[in-house]
Amino acid sequence: MSQNKRLGNYVTSTVAGESYKAFIPPALPPDPSLQLNEGHFDLMERANRALGRLDGVSALLPDTSLFLYFYVRKEALLSSQIEGTQSSFSDLLLFENKETPSVPVEDVQEVSSYVAAMNHGLKRIRGGFPLSMRLIREIHEILLSKGRGVDKSPGQFRRSQNWVGGTRPGNAHYVPPPHENVAELMGDLEKFLHNQPVRMPLLIKAALAHVQFETIHPFLDGNGRVGRLLITLLLCTEGALSEPILYLSLYFKTRRREYYELLQRVRTEGVWEKWLEFFLAGVLETSEQATASAKSILKLFEKDRAKIETLGRPAGSALRVHQFMQSKPIISVPLAAKALGVTEPTVRSSLSHLEKLRIVREMTGRQRNRLFVYDKYLGILDEGTEPLRS
Repeated sequence: MSQNKRLGNYVTSTVAGESYKAFIPPALPPDPSLQLNEGHFDLMERANRALGRLDGVSALLPDTSLFLYFYVRKEALLSSQIEGTQSSFSDLLLFENKETPSVPVEDVQEVSSYVAAMNHGLKRIRGGFPLSMRLIREIHEILLSKGRGVDKSPGQFRRSQNWVGGTRPGNAHYVPPPHENVAELMGDLEKFLHNQPVRMPLLIKAALAHVQFETIHPFLDGNGRVGRLLITLLLCTEGALSEPILYLSLYFKTRRREYYELLQRVRTEGVWEKWLEFFLAGVLETSEQATASAKSILKLFEKDRAKIETLGRPAGSALRVHQFMQSKPIISVPLAAKALGVTEPTVRSSLSHLEKLRIVREMTGRQRNRLFVYDKYLGILDEGTEPLRS
C-alpha cells in the first residue's frame, strides 16, 4: 500500500525573486494507519510500566514539591539547551538566588521563562481548562516574555513565513506551511488531541502530536520548546503523570541529530513507525533515569542526615540548614539565616560542621559574599545537563 497520503504536499512561493517550497502536512492520524509490530507493542508496554513506576515514586517522596521544583527545572534547562542556550543547573540556581550566573543572563531568563510557562499550563489544566490552541498561545506568551524572543510576537501564531536551518527559505533545511494555513492546521491538531477523529493510546498520541506541532511550526520563535512542553502537558492532562517529573528533553538532547533527522524523515518519507520507536524508547529510558535519580537523592539525604546526627549538640541547627539546602542547593549565609529565622553566626557554624563532614562546599573562594553548595545533591540533579558546545 502506498504511503503517499502520509507525505502532505508542497506549495511554491517566491521571496526577493527566489522561489522555495513550503510543506503542508496532512491531518493526523497518519493514512495509511500505523503499521505496528510486536516490537512496538512490547516497547509501549515497557514505557507505560516505567512511566507508572516514575509516577508512583512521587508517593514515596517526603516532599513531592521539592522534587517537582527540580525536575521541572531540569526539563526546562534541557529543552532550552537543545535550542542553543548554554545555561547549567548551577547558573539557573544562581539566577534564582539573585546571584550572577556564568553565562549571558538571556540564556538563564529563557530557562526561567520555560519554568513559568510549564507551571502556568499545569495550573490552567488542573483548573479544568482544556489543552487547546488558546492554552498553547498563553504558554508561548509566557515563554517569550523575557530575553530573546520578546520581539517575535509572543502568544500569537505567525503572520509570515519562517524556516528551519539556513539563512532564508530558499536555502533552508525545512520550510513549514505558509502562515495562511497555520490556524486550520492547528485546529486539526487540537481535534486530534481531543481524540477526533479517532482515540489513540496516550503515548502514541503524544508522539504523533509532537511531530505535527514541530512540522506546523506555528510561532516565529520557541516552537521546539512549546512542542516538547506539549508532551508533558498531555501526559499530565490524561493522568499518566500526576506531576511533570519526566524530563524527556534529556533523551532528545543526547540524540539530537537522530531527533531532528527523524522529524524530517516523517515529513519526507512518512516513517511514523520509526519515530514512534524512537519516542517510546525515550520515554522508557528517561522514566527509568528519573526514578533512579529520585531514589539516589533519597538515599543521599538519609546518609547525610545520619552523619549530621553524630555531631551532638550542634546537630539540631545543622539538620535545619541541611533540610533547607534540599530546596536550595546553593545558599549564602544571609539567605539561610533569613529563611530559617536564625542568626548568621548560627548558620555559619552549621555550615562549618557540614563542610567538615564533606556534605557542603564553599564554591567562590571569597572571604565575603560566600556561597555554599550541596555538592553531591547538585551532582545528581546536574546529570545530563552539561551545556552543548558543538
